[in-house]
Amino acid sequence: MRLVVDLRTAAEVRMEGDGPLVGRIEIRHRDLWPETNSLRDTLISRAPGENPAVGFYLGYLENRPDSILAALDDIASSEGGVIVHCAAGKDRTGIVVALALTAVGVPWDAILEDYLATGERIVAVSARLRSSETYRADLEGTPDEKRIPLAETLERVFASLDGGPAGWLASQGFDPAALRARLTE
Repeated sequence: MRLVVDLRTAAEVRMEGDGPLVGRIEIRHRDLWPETNSLRDTLISRAPGENPAVGFYLGYLENRPDSILAALDDIASSEGGVIVHCAAGKDRTGIVVALALTAVGVPWDAILEDYLATGERIVAVSARLRSSETYRADLEGTPDEKRIPLAETLERVFASLDGGPAGWLASQGFDPAALRARLTE
């Protein structure tokens, strides 16, 4: 492994640190939130009856295409293995990885399967996040089953993009050739 693409906010990195690989491999921060947001604003809302993930995902695409494209370029240009992560590995990581897989022609069913796989580990992921002062308050009172990724979330996000994910990437000037060569050859 040669590279870590860290999608957490600057506030999260300050509060949680870079992680155990700091100093051993390159870490690139690709924050998906505008710098004006507070950490509290970036975490998933507990508003009753809402699925805020769709709005957050669309916000990543609208507000930080630079970070998304940089993350995809990081994956494409790395000489070795790449880890892409955020706090839970579900929302920010999910959208970036789904875009990468879509860009290289992975079938939709496989992309959904990958996205939904976090649900199998959501109890452990949530327990780890609850053990941190950074995330504990936001997760209080939220049952783990409410944090399970849903296929309809990713489907609605991608369906709302003009031309789907490939159209969005093209509108941002992203050429998937290097990513395709890196991930499929």
